[in-house]
Parts: sequence; structure tokens; C-alpha cells
Amino acid sequence: MGTALVTWRPSPCIRQRRVYTARQARNSERWHVACRLKWRLIMLTAEQNELLCRIGPGTPMGEVVRRYWVPALLSWELTPDGAPVPFRLLGEDLVAFKDTSGRIGVLQSFCAHRATPLWLGRNEENGLRCLYHGWKYDVEGNCVDQMNEPEELRFQEKIKIRSYPNVEVGEVVWVYFGPADRQPPPPNFEWTQVPPTHRDVSKVVQDCNWVQAVEGGIDPSHAPVLHGAISVDAGPEAGLHPTYASMRAKPGTYEINRTDYGHEFWAVRPLPAEGKELVLSHHFVAPWTQIRSVQKPYRSPGHMYVPIDDEHCMVWNWEYSFGDEPLSDSERESADIGMANGPSAVDQKTFRSKIGAEQEWGLDREYQKTMSYSGIKGVNLQDRAVQEAVGPIVDRSVERLGAADQPIIQLRQVLFDAVKMVADGGDPPGTGTSYYGLRGIAKILEAGSDYKAQTLDAMHPAEFAGSR
Repeated sequence: MGTALVTWRPSPCIRQRRVYTARQARNSERWHVACRLKWRLIMLTAEQNELLCRIGPGTPMGEVVRRYWVPALLSWELTPDGAPVPFRLLGEDLVAFKDTSGRIGVLQSFCAHRATPLWLGRNEENGLRCLYHGWKYDVEGNCVDQMNEPEELRFQEKIKIRSYPNVEVGEVVWVYFGPADRQPPPPNFEWTQVPPTHRDVSKVVQDCNWVQAVEGGIDPSHAPVLHGAISVDAGPEAGLHPTYASMRAKPGTYEINRTDYGHEFWAVRPLPAEGKELVLSHHFVAPWTQIRSVQKPYRSPGHMYVPIDDEHCMVWNWEYSFGDEPLSDSERESADIGMANGPSAVDQKTFRSKIGAEQEWGLDREYQKTMSYSGIKGVNLQDRAVQEAVGPIVDRSVERLGAADQPIIQLRQVLFDAVKMVADGGDPPGTGTSYYGLRGIAKILEAGSDYKAQTLDAMHPAEFAGSR
């Protein structure tokens, strides 16, 4: 298809970047010649960037993402005979409701009669009734009543609007957009299988394309910079405390393995003063899920970066306990205030951040000088700032990627390969069940340890929530 990236390993010529004077630039011509081919292999053309980012109906990547269960709503947003909820996913406008019997319907957004938005309607007696002429639909999209048509004509029997399969898993409503014969197993990530006391789930709109959000999520090298606190007096909203191992560790190396769900990778960062290494293991589950590690026992957080349309995405956030102890109140407070993902930071009706581009994401220059590298309070608000500030769809043809960007390069390769798999009639990665029990694991090991041997079993546990 002419879109695949070339598998690439960083060479010594790009392990260090520097600004050259005019004289140094002339003397470094060999360096530039050596690197030019490497850049050509990993930079994207404008056409490749379009292919990667566009997810509307009928687009190549749109065909890929429609093969997965898509998180759409938090369960509490729907109540029996409650207000229908309009929403947009994958460039399509939909409406969801929970009927009198507790069944969930996800339908096209408009009435078949005169295209009136159905979210204006009445959710009553096991159906959603249009406000204009009273046409009523059940959860499968069948028209079951028409207030403006003679009953004996039975016209309603000829009317059906599009409905979408859905499942409720982990207090989230998931929707499937793809062909019925390719519907994957339910999205039983381990966090969806633990009790509600053991998980925290939130979502927030981000004003950028979904791919730049995914790339930000799986990029571990930005964490000690963008999310770094610079004062020991800084609170959790500043980011990573200066005493954390992730702040003390030096830049390190990466190892990435392709898997049937996407890829797994390790960031290995030296702690030279201690003779140890910080090992952070992560998973990317195609097409938009990051499972990351934290230095807390029995905890695994992650994100899903789901396209609303080409220029907006919904970022889903979770943290859960896979141990006996539930999440504590302080952990839930951290998700709200420290991460800027909860009700104090995000409007719970629109799910938009209360502080955004118009407020320059709360950038405080004095706070930047004294407390945090970014000057922005809230770890994921820091992410939203840098991912939104580059524009709705970043121009990847101007990038200059280095050794620390290997997870991003591999992500793009996975997505391009998925396009080819679907075009050839196959199933894309991550549509099986091998991701169900995945965990991100963080460890501090002796320098030179076999980090894979000491983390793989924990990353792929034989038993996990929902495995029995």
C-alpha cells in the first residue's frame, strides 16, 4: 500500500543532538549525511499522516478502528427512562438511552421521519419517542409506534433506524461499529473485572487528533520533564516529586516486542548513584490503549485515546487495584486533583476540562520557576496542553525523532500494519483476548539484571481478575 514504515534502530549518529555554529555545521557534514537516510525512514509524509489520523466512515483507518469495542459512556450517564444522551464517536453522531426494562439502546442520532434529533425525545415505556411527530423506537432501532399515522396502515413496520451493538463492562458502555461477523470478544481488560471499590474511571475531551494523544501516552521519556516537580515542597498536582526514582534516573534504553495485541516495551533507566536500574514496562493494545506502570504495589493505571472525530478525542483514564485492598480515598483524590481528571477539573456534563486553551491551560510562570517544570497544575492537564497546543492534527513531516521515540515509531508501524491487515480481509491486532490480564510493572533492579526475566511473568499473569 506504500504506507508502511521501515523497521528502524537508532544509530550512534543520533544518540546526541546539539545546536551547531556555522563553522561546526560545515565540519559536521558527514554527521548530516549519515543521518539523512535514517530521518527519511522514520519521518511521515503528508499522505501517511492523513492515513494515520483520519477515521471517518470509509477511510482506511476508520475501517480499522470500527473493528473494536469503543468506550462510549460511563454507566451512570444512563438511567431507566432517563434523559437520552447524544454523543459523537468515530465521526458519527449517535444517541443512547436506557429503557424501562434496563436495556441500553445506541441508535443513529436522528429520526427516520424528518431527521429530528432523537436526544430531544421522550424516553418512555421501553422506547425513545421523537418529540416532533411521536415516532417511537426500541433499543434495536425498530419503529414501534407512530402518533401521526393511522394505526391500520401499520406503516411503522416498514421503518427501522440503525442501531449499534453495545455491552456494559466495567461500568462503561462500549459500542461496536463494525461488521457483525467480525465482532470481537467483549473488552474484558482486567480493570473492568475488579469490583467498583477497586477501580477509578474517568474521561475528558481533548481538542486534538487521537493519534497525537496516543503518542503522548506511550512516550515515557516526557514524564520526568513535562510532569516533573522541581521543588520538594510541591504537591501532587505539580507532577512527579523530585525524590521519585523516575526523577533521579538517567535517560536509558528501550526494548520493544511486537505482540498479537500491539506491543510491549521496557524503558530501562540507570540509577548510577545506587548501582541500580529503574525498569518501567508498558503495553500498547491496538488501536488506542496504553497500560502503564507505577511504583505502587498492586496498582496498574492506563488510558484509552478514542476518536470523537478527526480533530477531537475522548481520553479515558483508569487506575485499579489488583490486590485485596481497594483504592483508597487519597488515591481517588489524586486522580481528581493530582491528575486533573475528576469532577474538580472536568465538567461532568460536557466532560470538557474546566481549564483549557482559552486559559492557556492554567500556565503559571511563577509556579513554573518555583514548583514544576511545566508551570501547569494537574498531570494530565499538562498532557492536554502540549498535545492540544500543536494544533488539531500535528504535521509529522517536520519531526526529528530520536532514540527515545522508539515506542512512537513502533506504534505507527502497528497502526499502518493494521490498515493493511484489514484491507487484506484479516483481523487487526488487539481483537482477541490476549490483552485481558496485561499489567504494567515498575521495578528497581540491580544494574545489569535480566529485567525481562524479572518482569514478564508479572506483566502477563497466569491468573487475573476475570480469568476464572
